[in-house]
Amino acid sequence: MPYVFGFLVMLLIAGGVVALVLTVPAKSQAAFLRAAGPGFAVATGAALTLFGRAGIGLPLIGAGVAWWLRNRGVRPVPGGASRKSTVRSATLEMELDHDSGELDGIVLAGPMEGKRLSGLRDRQLLEMWRNCAGDDESRQLLEAYLDRRIPGWRENAKAEGGARQAGPARSGAMTKQEAYQILGLQPGAGPQEVRDAHRRLMKRVHPDHGGSTFLAARINEAKDLLLH
Repeated sequence: MPYVFGFLVMLLIAGGVVALVLTVPAKSQAAFLRAAGPGFAVATGAALTLFGRAGIGLPLIGAGVAWWLRNRGVRPVPGGASRKSTVRSATLEMELDHDSGELDGIVLAGPMEGKRLSGLRDRQLLEMWRNCAGDDESRQLLEAYLDRRIPGWRENAKAEGGARQAGPARSGAMTKQEAYQILGLQPGAGPQEVRDAHRRLMKRVHPDHGGSTFLAARINEAKDLLLH
């Protein structure tokens, strides 16, 4: 009897899907599938599991949950790795971990090329900062890192006569590829994913919360580019 009931339920669901395909415009179908698809997958998986088909039902439940997380802008990362945003300049590649809020970077040019900022001594970082006088973008990225690692470093730098002078404006427009990297998204991410990533990152780097004005500006720029 349970098998008959399960078969009838699946038949009704299949009939509803066919009716949807035949009567609803394709654009509306896509929107409906995006909204209702995860719930349908979980419900079908639960029904199959209940009727003794756990080998099929449980993976279907997992797929439905992953689909729902994707729609919410939370992308599962293979191997359990953290999602990261990447901002590059001529000298640095800075990474922001979405989960922990940790900031680190790799030196791309100069005497410290190839080394991570977390592996350098404080004096080496300050020396690098002084040597970035002609690269305002790299200097601002390094300042964002120094603000977190060495609170009060600015006062010492000013006392030594190393206060930052206004540098040249950033050259070249941001590309869409850069925008996705800054927001930590895969190319083709939808508008809601962009908004969710922007909101999540701004909580980490907003100047009102002790973050970086420069990073906040880049994150805002990335969002605006991808939504327009």
